[in-house]
Amino acid sequence: MSSTPTRITHLVAGTPWEGTAERTSPVYNPATGAQTGVLDLASAQVVGDVVGRAKQAWLDEWRDASLAKRTQVLFKFRQLLDERKEDIAALITAEHGKVLSDAVGEVTRGLEVAEFACGIPHLMKGGFTENASTKVDVYSIRQSLGVVAVISPFNFPAMVPLWFVPVAIACGNAVVIKPSEKDPSAVNAVAALWKEAGLPDGVLNVVHGDKEAVDALLTHPDVRAVSFVGSTPIAKYVYETGTAHGKRVQALGGAKNHMVVLPDADLDLAADAAVNAGFGSAGERCMAISALVALEPIADELVGKIKDRMGKLVTGDGTRGCDMGPLVTKQHRDKVASYLDAGVEAGATLVVDGREGDVDADGDGFFLRPTLFDDVTPEMSVYTDEIFGPVLSVVRAKSYDEAIELINANQYGNGTAIFTNDGGAARRFQHEVEVGMIGINVPIPVPMAYYSFGGWKSSLFGDTHAHGMEGVHFFTRGKVVTSRWLDPSHGGIELGFPQNV
Repeated sequence: MSSTPTRITHLVAGTPWEGTAERTSPVYNPATGAQTGVLDLASAQVVGDVVGRAKQAWLDEWRDASLAKRTQVLFKFRQLLDERKEDIAALITAEHGKVLSDAVGEVTRGLEVAEFACGIPHLMKGGFTENASTKVDVYSIRQSLGVVAVISPFNFPAMVPLWFVPVAIACGNAVVIKPSEKDPSAVNAVAALWKEAGLPDGVLNVVHGDKEAVDALLTHPDVRAVSFVGSTPIAKYVYETGTAHGKRVQALGGAKNHMVVLPDADLDLAADAAVNAGFGSAGERCMAISALVALEPIADELVGKIKDRMGKLVTGDGTRGCDMGPLVTKQHRDKVASYLDAGVEAGATLVVDGREGDVDADGDGFFLRPTLFDDVTPEMSVYTDEIFGPVLSVVRAKSYDEAIELINANQYGNGTAIFTNDGGAARRFQHEVEVGMIGINVPIPVPMAYYSFGGWKSSLFGDTHAHGMEGVHFFTRGKVVTSRWLDPSHGGIELGFPQNV
């Protein structure tokens, strides 16, 4: 007997929304195919009400909160997130499908951004010049924007919100986040930790919804900035719509990440990396390696090593020690599977067919096992399209120059990697390749939190990357003050040790 799906709703000013939704959306466990939740979808009016609450909380509680108070909340949140990361990971596995170890890793990488944001007193420091002119001082300060929105994707339901929310809150803003309707529970759980950490009600709010909610955030006059991660067509829409309504927007789009393997590389290391980066999280990563560029004459040997490793992978429900879980929805699984026929029809060699083989799971889940193509050429859809699934395409190149030309001609510029033991070749690669994030013998070069995440070309719309100092600058506005004062007045007597309050 199936259980009744759980209602999942918005979190407004720290408490569940008490209204009745005009529209809802089902939430599934992708490992079983069973519906587990019913998600309330916000109307434009609900979004407007939430933005209003957020603005009031910013004005009353957070805009003028001291850096000392903000830091106390951030440290407490960081502690709670670390303590509860396994619980949040379990929610991710139940709604997204990635294996538990991968889900814990996702939360841990998000935790790094929270740790970075704990240093906000230092990060918000301005500059000061004494006597720029006679008895005239010049200094700079950074101030919060107000209400900011975060629109996050399904593939990292905890990590991507954590790229933005801790930095935005640390900088003194109020946040409205709209998570993916496919796996919404992790964001609700993380938002509850902020409340427990002492964040004033209304500074962080969660609204669930679809395009109507997104458009309401993009057009609302009190939303000052929008952070978005998703596919390139939607990222472009978010950027153009948000900026047309006077907002600051950072919109991270899609990817087609290449991994180049030179003949001098350690092929066992390269094969391990290709499998890890190609099939982790079922390939549903914007930093997944989906195109492996193998230089002759090592292509045959490398493809053989990758095939051997793929034969040992276990696909299952994510809770039984398997290597890879299901895709997030049936529709997405079917779309990814359709590329297998398209690749064969275009002339690619299907080395490993992910539609074949067993999975370790109960029920009718949305599974597709790891798939490997060889002899892929740049005009094939398995190369041109961001498949966003466990499909690795091997493209053969005759030279380093041919490999570079292939990458630089691609519309995407998110991440890339080179595997080689030649330091000169690696240095040349990092200089010449037109991609935002580069790995040298590292297949998924996601930067640490104190650097910034973001690509080039159609992988990013806007001028600012996520987290790091670029994130601090995105969520603040700068002012420069020029001042001249008479001699200071006498200040009175106070012998107590000064304290931050």
